[in-house]
Amino acid sequence: MSAAAGTGSSAVVESHDGTRLHVDVIGDDTLPPLVVLAGGPARHPVYLGDLGGLSTRRRLIVLHQRGVGRSESGSSTAAASWPELAEDVEAVRRWLDVDRLELLGHSAGTRVAVSYPHRLDRLCLITPPATWLVDTDNDSAEIIARHAAEDWYPGFLEALPALLAAPDSASGNRLFPAVAPIAWGEWDDTAREHERLGAWHPAAQDAFVHTPTIDEVEDIRDALRTVTAPVLVVAGSEDGLTGLAPVVDLAKRFPLGQAIVLDGCGHYPWVEQPRSFAAAVHAFFPIG
Repeated sequence: MSAAAGTGSSAVVESHDGTRLHVDVIGDDTLPPLVVLAGGPARHPVYLGDLGGLSTRRRLIVLHQRGVGRSESGSSTAAASWPELAEDVEAVRRWLDVDRLELLGHSAGTRVAVSYPHRLDRLCLITPPATWLVDTDNDSAEIIARHAAEDWYPGFLEALPALLAAPDSASGNRLFPAVAPIAWGEWDDTAREHERLGAWHPAAQDAFVHTPTIDEVEDIRDALRTVTAPVLVVAGSEDGLTGLAPVVDLAKRFPLGQAIVLDGCGHYPWVEQPRSFAAAVHAFFPIG
C-alpha cells in the first residue's frame, strides 16, 4: 500500500508484531519519501521541524518511536530496544511500497539507522554517537572544556557522574537541563527555546537502551562495510555530546561514506547553522 501524503498529514503503519506506529508526513506528495528517525532517545520528533527546509526536496516520513507521541508501545519491551526498532523501519518501507529507502537519523536515531543497513538508496546520519562503533579517541571532553568559563559549567560537572552511569536511560535524562548546554556551540536564547521542544517519554527511553556485545558490534561493523548506498555523516565542530573525531571517523566505515563538519555548530545543526546545514544536506538529496 502506498502512502497517502501531503503537507502536514499523518498516517498509521502496522509493524511486524501488530504495533500501530504513527508517522508525520511533511512535504508535497510529489516528492520522493525520506524516512526520518528522531533521537533522544524517545524524544517527540517535533523538535526536528522540517530539518531546515529539507521538506522542499523530500517528503519527510517522520516516525514516532514506539511509545513516543502517538505510536503504541507494543506488548514486548524487547521489540522497543534500538536494534529491534529496525523492524519498524522495515514496516515503513513496506507501507511506502518501495524497494529501497532513503533514510535519515539524528542522534540516538542513528543507532536504529545503522541497524538497518540493507535496502538503502541513501543514508544520512546527523551528529551520531559513534564511540561504540569506531576506535577513535573521544574528544568530547576537550570540546566541553572550552566552555569552562560559562555559568552553566559547574552544574554540568555536578551532574556528570550520574549521567555517565546511565547515559541513555530515563534516569540519566532527568539530568538533561544541566547537560543540555554541551550540545550547543553557543548556549543562547535560540538554544534554550529549542530545548523546550519535544517531550521525552521515559518508558520508551528505558526500553530503547541496549548494551551490545562485542560480537553484536562486530556484526554491525561488518554490515556497514556492505552498504552500497551513498552515506553522509554530518558532524558539528562543537558537539560536546558526541565529540567530533569519532563522528568523522564513522563515515570511513562505509564504502561510499563522506563526513561534513559544520564549524561553530553543536548537536542540532539545522537550528544552529541552518545555511551550512542546508547546503550540505540538500546537495546530498538532489531533486530529479
